Amino acid sequence: MEFDYTKITAKTFDAAAQSVQDEIPKAGMRVLHVHDVQKTLAEKGFEREQFKIIEFCNAEFANEFLNKDIRIGLFLPCKISVYAKAGQTFISGMRPVILPQFFPQADFGERVKEIDQIIQSIINNAR
Repeated sequence: MEFDYTKITAKTFDAAAQSVQDEIPKAGMRVLHVHDVQKTLAEKGFEREQFKIIEFCNAEFANEFLNKDIRIGLFLPCKISVYAKAGQTFISGMRPVILPQFFPQADFGERVKEIDQIIQSIINNAR
């Protein structure tokens, strides 16, 4: 199983990043922060193609997971990256279905699959 769900988009980088931000609330989540990685690294003298990390969360899901194991906080909030590479724009998110590999004692039930589908829908709708 792949740990990420990544799709190429025909949209421009800026349009793709905005589209992800627009889709997140439609999925019942909230955008918490957008990290402009390219800009941050440029401030330190490093060059990188366009790259943003969009952090988002659903408080109910986060609380539920933290109640299972506080260390799951290392994976929170959810993130979707939008980046340019070799002239193409990509939208990529980590798949929550990998969490049981790190926390086998936590009973996630179907919740990780549900959130995995939400993240894939956000990415697919943003493309």
